[in-house]
Parts: sequence; C-alpha cells; structure tokens
Amino acid sequence: MPVFRHHPPHVTTITRFLPQGTEVTAHAHDVHQIVYAGRGVLTVTTDAGSWVTPATRAIWIPAGTVHEHRAHGDTDLHTVGVPLDADPLGLDRPAVLAVGPLLRELIIAYSGTAGRRTAEARRLLAVLLDQLRHTPLQALHLPRARDPRLAAVCAALRADPADPRPLAALGAAAGASERTLARLFRAELGMTFPQWRTQLRLHHALVLLTRDGPALSVTAIAHRCGWASASAFIDAFRRSFGHTPGAHRDRYGATAPGTAAGRTRSRRPRSASPSATRS
Repeated sequence: MPVFRHHPPHVTTITRFLPQGTEVTAHAHDVHQIVYAGRGVLTVTTDAGSWVTPATRAIWIPAGTVHEHRAHGDTDLHTVGVPLDADPLGLDRPAVLAVGPLLRELIIAYSGTAGRRTAEARRLLAVLLDQLRHTPLQALHLPRARDPRLAAVCAALRADPADPRPLAALGAAAGASERTLARLFRAELGMTFPQWRTQLRLHHALVLLTRDGPALSVTAIAHRCGWASASAFIDAFRRSFGHTPGAHRDRYGATAPGTAAGRTRSRRPRSASPSATRS
C-alpha cells in the first residue's frame, strides 16, 4: 500500500494521481486547503471524525487542522491552498462542499498551477473563492465517538456496515442500554442512530463503487452495505448525491474513460516509494 509523506507546509496546491489504497500521513498546513477527488473517492480523517469526498464534493480543511487522507479506487487528487486573509467561509472545522460543474473546473485548473503566482492563477483563485461563498455545505461527515461504549458500537458497524442488529442488541454487546446509546448518538455525534448508520453505509457504498478490480453489481453493493433491497439503496444514494449508484460509477469511477487513472491502466504504473512526498 503506497504511503505518501507530506510536502513542506507551503506546498498546498497540487494535482496528483493516487493509486488505490494510497495513504497520506497525518499533517497540517499553515493555510486553508480545499481537497477534491476528480475521480475515485478520498476520505479525510481528523481527531473529530472522517469526511468522504466523491467527485461531486470537496472538503474544506481549515489551517492548522491535522488530517490524513486515504484513496479508495485510483484517484485524481486536486488540492487548493487558500490564504488566511482570503477565507470565504469562516469555518473552524472541516466541511464537505457541493461541487458543481464550474467549481469543479476551477479547482482542477487552479490546482494545475501548483500555486504559481501568475496573473492567470490569481484570477482563477479569485473566481474560485467567489464561487465558494455561494457553495452549500453537505452532510457527509462521520464524527468520532468519545464515549467507549458508543465507540465500540461504531467500530462494530464500521467493520460490518451490513450488520442488521438494532441499537438494543448492539448496546447489549457494548454494555450500554438502548436509551443511553440513543442519547450518546445525539449528544456526541449530532445525529440519531439511524442517521449515523445511513451515513456510514453511504460512505461504504462510495468506496465499493470506486474500488479497482471486478465491478460489483448495484444489488451486491446494496447488500454489502446493509440495505434490504437495491431499490432502497438507489433511493438513498440518489437523495444524497443527486444521481444513481450506477451513474456515479460511470461518471466518476476511478477507471472511467478519459481519467488519469483510466489512462494508466493501459501501461504499467510506477511504483510509489514509502518515502515519497506528502500532500
């Protein structure tokens, strides 16, 4: 599994291809950063939890936030460094941003400048930041549990999102009542147990849709993630992302035609060194 170490703190605007399973070690930046996966899926993890970014979403990471990345499926990574005095969002914690066609192209174009201070790059960044001011935030966050009983329940479901046990049965295994766990989900994670489990299953579905190798059917993914039927999965996925799982794989899968990852399938990929640069 390739592991990338982080560039010097000032290198925050890059474009890079990450092979499936690549991990970017924990690091922080002195400026804010936008992290976007043009293809594939990227998860960003901090002490507060994890965020997932398919190609219709980006992640805003405030300056000073220690975070790490993991690529699920071959991933085209684009990052944009945002100066402290140009912050258009005013957020003190990571957030998931909706990415429409214009914002997508701006992120890809600006990340390709590698942060060079040309007149064209400054104009691109100005338009990009203006778009961010009108970008809605999305709920694709899995907060990290602090209470050990709640953490045990969350860990069990992360290991098997299809686990069908109700909260009472999960609580019995963790040494907590259903009522206590329900209270902890709302108090610590800011959502109910059904809401958290749906978020977890959607995260897992995004990973399975972009994973390299033989493609799983939508029905198989639905069952692996815990939905009773493919139709229930498709409905939940469409409500969250605006399109079906099949359409998502066709448009944004790691090996879709025309992507950096797709193009490299026809040639032998270069091996990644464990001591390679970070991002």
